[in-house]
Parts: sequence; structure tokens; C-alpha cells
Amino acid sequence: MSIAAETAGVGAEGDRARFSDLYADVESYYSARVAKYGATPRGVDWSCQATQDLRFVQLLKLCDFSAPFSLNDIGCGYGALCAYLARRHPQAEIDYLGIDLSLAMISRARRRFSAPGRRFKVGKGGLRRATYSVASGIMNVDVGGCRRSWEAFVAGMLADLRRASLRGFSVNFVTGGTEGTAAADASPVQLYCTSPEAWIDYCERELGCTVETVDGYGLNEVTLLARCRDC
Repeated sequence: MSIAAETAGVGAEGDRARFSDLYADVESYYSARVAKYGATPRGVDWSCQATQDLRFVQLLKLCDFSAPFSLNDIGCGYGALCAYLARRHPQAEIDYLGIDLSLAMISRARRRFSAPGRRFKVGKGGLRRATYSVASGIMNVDVGGCRRSWEAFVAGMLADLRRASLRGFSVNFVTGGTEGTAAADASPVQLYCTSPEAWIDYCERELGCTVETVDGYGLNEVTLLARCRDC
């Protein structure tokens, strides 16, 4: 069954009800990670800040920093992207909203950042409409269940990103073995590895986007920059 057929007729509210157990498992997993490792890359399943920042570079190729914009950071964790923006784009006018399932993550993010235009909330839906939305890594750690269920979950998340984005959204997918900490820690999860073609087709055909792929940046993954055709 194709991705489009698997997700046909499922809206945002239907997705959240359908995948309530998966959302709960994801929240539990990442809350445990940050409790163990704190507000560090390992706390969100990356091995180091250098590779975490390298991912941010690719995801933010979507954005035009020459003009003010609003940004949704889905699966923001403890606010690592917010810190990166402050370091690398200190003059940019960005209305930033970080959203995460984990209260433990959001609590740490709020303690670290309190500047105007920097907000964080716990949630899994009802995203505001922003200029851009980004999601780093949230498609890649399958907390359990069959591959078909996880791919339907991913499709629903991509549809949410499209609905929330005025100009476009960006995400990354693992294409092979990675340096992420899940395997090293023998956690009860598996990496979701995929080729990007099916997701490019889904974003173009079902979500009305033009997709640019970014790869070859030294990690076993690909970043999709999905720009809305009707913007």
C-alpha cells in the first residue's frame, strides 16, 4: 500500500487520536533521555554538538534570513536550535516557537531561554501558522510497532508541518547506519532508515510542495526542503 493510500482521509484530529499510543511512547522515550543526559545532544539522541549543528545548517537552508520570519521548531527538545540561531544568526528577526511532546524537555528550554520572540510549549498538534517549520530527527527514532504504522505516523507529521507552514518546511531522514546514541545505549527503539524518494513524492503529490534534497554533508541522512507551491 502506498503512503498516500495509507493516510487517505485522516485529518489532523484523526491522526492524533489514531497515534495516541505512539505519541505517548515518544514522549516517554525522550523524557527519559533528557533525564539521563540533561540538556545536551545526547539528551536528544545525537552524539555531539558538531553534528547536531551540521543538521541545523541543512534544515535552515529553507529560510530567508534577509527578512523577518516566524519559525516553528517541531520536536525542539531543550532548545538547541534556539541556541544555534542566537550564535549563528544574532541579527535575524525571528519569531521562534519550540514545540515538544516532553514537558521535561520544554521545562529545560524555558529555563535556558527567556528572550522576547522565543517561546516554548508542550504539544503535538494545533500548530500555529508560521512562515517556516523545521523538524530535526523526529522522523528517525521508531519507538516500536510495525514499519507500516510508523510510516503512517510520519506521513501525518509531514501533513501537520505543511498545514502549519506558509512558505515551507524542512525535515531530515536517516538513510543508513548513523552515529546516533540509540543503538549504542541498547534502547528499546530502532532507527527508521529509508530512501527519500517515497517521501519526496508524498510531499509533492499529496502536500502540494516542491522538494529540494540536500545530502552529501558527511552524515548518513538526507534533508528535504519542501516549499509550498501556493506561497
